This record gives sequence, structure tokens and C-alpha cells, in this order.
Amino acid sequence: MAAPDRLGSQTAGAAGAMHLPGRHLQAFLEMLVAERNAAANTVEAYRRDLENFTGFLARRGTRPETADGEAISAYLAQMSRAGMAPRTTARHLSAIRQYYRFLVGDGVRVDDPSALIDSPRQGRPLPKLLTEHEVDRLLTAARSRKGADGTRLAALVEMLYATGLRASELIALPLAAVLRDTRVLMVRGKGGKERIVPLSEPARDALARYLERRAEFLPKNGRRKESIWLFPSYGGSGHLTRHRLAQLLKELAIEAKIYPSKVSPHILRHAFASHLLDHGADLRSVQQMLGHADISTTQIYTHVASERMKALVRDRHPLAAVGAGRSRARKPG
Repeated sequence: MAAPDRLGSQTAGAAGAMHLPGRHLQAFLEMLVAERNAAANTVEAYRRDLENFTGFLARRGTRPETADGEAISAYLAQMSRAGMAPRTTARHLSAIRQYYRFLVGDGVRVDDPSALIDSPRQGRPLPKLLTEHEVDRLLTAARSRKGADGTRLAALVEMLYATGLRASELIALPLAAVLRDTRVLMVRGKGGKERIVPLSEPARDALARYLERRAEFLPKNGRRKESIWLFPSYGGSGHLTRHRLAQLLKELAIEAKIYPSKVSPHILRHAFASHLLDHGADLRSVQQMLGHADISTTQIYTHVASERMKALVRDRHPLAAVGAGRSRARKPG
């Protein structure tokens, strides 16, 4: 579920602003925690989306317990008129569907009015990417940083680009993960699944230089206190946080003369996958290294490569300009 959107102020109105979670909605949110082990942010997103929906229904003089399919369609239509992206509308509809399944399962309703509502059509967005040249500039900027901070930053960037790890996977790597064999990493990913990811020679070199200075990042209580984490920190988690990692990359992007919005841990993960495929890696191997459960998730990078090849032919092929000239010549003056 995503961050707050503009819908709250446009659909709920005064009624929505004063509306408190009803007992059925509260029970649904409690179920998400108890049965699905949903994270606090996820529960909050469901609550927000469903309260927007409930506020909209209140303005029409009805409630989720009595609303029909027409009311749900009207809500989605209002989202569209408010300028919401199809992806946002689909997210709200997903929350509504799950809520109605809960109401039916709990005997509050005998029917599910959301069952026949079609999801908004949405194209799958292609991931943002960095070119190989831009990654080189990032790495050069990181290596030019002085002191222990620069050594750590170079190791972080090298490892992100060499492995395609998620930010959460990188920051939570235990020290033991690299002490056994620096040629590979044993990574614990989503759902506790483990996978082996090879480390490139530049990443191994950057990691070795960082390990020589790692002690400088250990928390101090009178003296340095050892940590189980590869990237220890003073925070409550004991290791570098995702927020701080993203912050460091934004700062580095500015130094490398790249728009900060183009650089994040996840975009480096995209670059890892896309550049591997560009250089002939097979899709199944990339899937395994990324830790994707379904190869269809990995296939998005083949679409990226296809779009890039189309752009290359369009912009660089010697006959492209000739073709464009012919097209212009055919247009009526």
C-alpha cells in the first residue's frame, strides 16, 4: 500500500474527516495483524484507504455494510475525476475487495458487491534505470571520498551494483556472511529464503578495504563494542538503516552530477539486473540472484532491454533520419 494521497480531502469531506473506524473496520484491521502478520505501515494504509471509502459512502447516506456495486463504481469514478492514477485506484479497490471478503466471511453481509467490479487498466511501469556510464560516475565519486566514510560508501555502492541486493538485505547482512568466503554472499531474503549471490572482484576489493576500517563504525560505550552486523551503526537496530543508505546515495549522486531522483538502492538493483541481461546473462540466473519467486517479475527487465534497443535503432541507425525525413515529406504542407 502506498503513501497518503489527495483523495482524502476530495472524497471524504467533513463526514470523512470526523469518521472513526467502525467496529467492523476495526475488526478487519485487527485480523490483518493477527492472521496475516501485516506490518504497521500496511495496516495504516488499509485503514486510510477504507476510511476514505467509508467517508465517501457516508456522503451518499450509506455504509459498507449496505452499499451496492454501483456505490463502489461511483467511488472509483470519483477517484478518476480527481486525477488519481490507475495504480492508486487499483490499490483502493484491492483494499475494498479484501474488506468485503472479510465482511462476508464474518457473516455481516451475504454478498460481495465488489466481486463484479473490474480493476482499472494499468500498464506495468518500466523500472527507472541508470546507464553503465552513470554507475561508473557514482563509483568514481564514492572512491574519491576520503576517510572511513568514503571506504564504507564505496563498499556499499560496489556491493549494491555487484549483487542486486535489496536495501533491507544489504544493511542486515551479518559479518559472518563475508567472513566465510568473500567470493559469494549467503543472503536471507523475503520470507526467510536463502540464496547465494557471487561477488565481483571490484566488490571484493572494496569490501576488503572497508573491513580494515569497520571498527571505526562500532558503537562506543567507553570502548568499542563488537557487533554482529557487517555495517554496524549507533542506531537502535545496531546496523545502518535503509533511510541513511538512501540518504548517502542521494548525496553521492549530487557529487557525481546525476539527478538525485535517479539514484536509490532499488534503482541500483534495477541497473544490476538490466546490465547483466544486456551483457548476455540468462533470465533464470538473474531471477535467482535477485531472489524473485516468480520469473515473470524478472521478465520486466527484458522489456527494458527491448525499449532501449528500439530507442537505439530510432536514434542511431543511419536510415532512421532518412525515414523520418520521408515521413515529414508525406505530410501535407
